[in-house]
Amino acid sequence: MKKLTAATAVTASILALSAGTAFAEKLTIGLASEPTAMDPHFHNLGPNNAMTLHIFDRLVDQTEEQVLVPGLAVSWKPIDDLTWEFKLREGVKFHDGSDFNADDVVCTIERAPNVPNSPSSFGTYLKGKSVEKIDELTVHFTTPEPYPLMPNDLSTIRIISNETGCDAATEDFNSGVAAVGTGPFKFVSYTPGESIVVERNDDYWGTVPVWSEVEFRPISSGPSRVAALLAGDVDMIASVPTTDITTLKARDNLVISQGVSNRVIYLHMDQFRENSPYVKANGGGDIKNPLMDQRVRKAISMAINRDAIVERVMEGVALPAGQLLPDSFFGVSDNLEVVAYDPEGAKALLAEAGYGDGFEMTIHGPNDRYINDAKVAEAVAQMLTRIGIKTAVETMPRSVYFGRASRGAEGNLPEFSFILVGWGAGSSEASSPLKSLIHTYNPDKGFGSSNRGRYSNPETDALIEEALRTVDDAKREELLARATEIAINDVAIIPTHFQVNTWASREGIRYIARTDEYTLAMGVVKE
Repeated sequence: MKKLTAATAVTASILALSAGTAFAEKLTIGLASEPTAMDPHFHNLGPNNAMTLHIFDRLVDQTEEQVLVPGLAVSWKPIDDLTWEFKLREGVKFHDGSDFNADDVVCTIERAPNVPNSPSSFGTYLKGKSVEKIDELTVHFTTPEPYPLMPNDLSTIRIISNETGCDAATEDFNSGVAAVGTGPFKFVSYTPGESIVVERNDDYWGTVPVWSEVEFRPISSGPSRVAALLAGDVDMIASVPTTDITTLKARDNLVISQGVSNRVIYLHMDQFRENSPYVKANGGGDIKNPLMDQRVRKAISMAINRDAIVERVMEGVALPAGQLLPDSFFGVSDNLEVVAYDPEGAKALLAEAGYGDGFEMTIHGPNDRYINDAKVAEAVAQMLTRIGIKTAVETMPRSVYFGRASRGAEGNLPEFSFILVGWGAGSSEASSPLKSLIHTYNPDKGFGSSNRGRYSNPETDALIEEALRTVDDAKREELLARATEIAINDVAIIPTHFQVNTWASREGIRYIARTDEYTLAMGVVKE
């Protein structure tokens, strides 16, 4: 696998920035993907997680390189094999003036995994954990078995107010009634499809933001985002289209920031239904689901030319993927390589599996969530069609797509048969994708929350669960790597590439690129 040298990573730490003088200025940012809600627990989705960080804080924060640092908790430590103690920050106030304390933590942990109609629940980080208030500024988290990743998991959860948020519905956050946090910005307005506005919290416990007001404008069209920046309608844009990066770099009045992401773009396949709704025999008749055959899944992986996707579809601004995370992340396997493009070998495997004449299938995906997502889906469809799998493409806005992909079929089952999707490791290590995408679907235990293909392998389940209770870092890393190897070799999912993210801003300001892909007003600095 290639090393992470394909992009120029900006490595200055946000936390090292001086508070400086607060500028009475408004900042306007053009977003490629807007959040689906202002409820910080509704949807474990990158745009939602980024936006809600402006209003709500975490117990454990993450730097732009996802290093864990104190947030609303000033310290944490295991006090026995099953218990972690977190000491809370004193003197922090919510935007309505109420005091932050242990009650807010307790109610947050109870609410976060149980939000109705969540397309992707935070239960993957919280199920199996109990929280207890010890005093106003101390909480204990307990687990049935030793659990070394407690700080990592809690760095994914935004803390809400016991007084205004814990009994609130998602609609109450969207209206602003419950959108009361301790974060660096206060909620002003949320108009889906138009704008989200926040204003500076001058009483913030941490570094007070430079910007007095920030407006986020969803501009899903790449050319329109670039045009808005060039016209001065916005100060910065996220997700610069790959076709425009070279041109924008050449302009003296613009600043480009790039960084390798923790996000893998991958394909999930229906592996639980004998008759999958969007897989048909040639001519459109019913067929026993071929995606349940490992040979077919391997053939599909071999048919995908990842280098071509990177060079042609992504304009070179991506890395071919052979597993769940790029090199250098905790739990990555040294034994996995990017699957070689081998269309003839793929055809032979299809024939061996009894599908020498191929079959018909639809690939579903979003068209406004990931970089060039619809184009990637179209490229994959063309590659599969060449080996005899006649593949159609249907893409849709992410606001429609994720709900259908997760629970659009009867019985709240995943609707689609073959999907393009992405996953960013919010906890900054391999257990995040393993327990969310690979582990057998088990909502009661918080496993498989985004396992939309319902892949199930007792061997990987056992390794993942053992890793999650293994305190020794070296052994845990080995277990995560082994689980990854088994899952990838069994073609649980098919990774295609890792994103490299690009932001562009007007002269005089610069964005500090983040591996979690978040676009944060706190990371826009003056030069």
